[in-house]
Amino acid sequence: MRTLCASTLIGEFFVIGFAGLVAMKNPDLTQAAVWTVCGVTMALSVLLCGMLSRPGAVQLGWALQIGLIVSGFVVPTMFFLGAVFAGLWWCSVHYGRKIDTIKARWAATAEAAPAAPGTPDAA
Repeated sequence: MRTLCASTLIGEFFVIGFAGLVAMKNPDLTQAAVWTVCGVTMALSVLLCGMLSRPGAVQLGWALQIGLIVSGFVVPTMFFLGAVFAGLWWCSVHYGRKIDTIKARWAATAEAAPAAPGTPDAA
């Protein structure tokens, strides 16, 4: 799960950064507003990548996704990006857990199987 979640967060980092560059061209938005929203989001994405192995990281990820959607009140494009990234976060968590279950099952099967003669594990 950590790999998929980290990939989603790093993707968010880059997409939000590029979206900030595009949003700065909008005459209705100030640079301070754009970079406050985008900068905080980018920093939180990277920080959360480092915390994925800790308890509560998935919940913090959900808080980040909700924050992205809510930031649409400042930068309207963020409504769309927030919804897309919330969907990606759900997929990362859901399918990541399935992958972790399959990997654990394979590891248990490999551990239970007797080692073939001549392999390092057969000692």
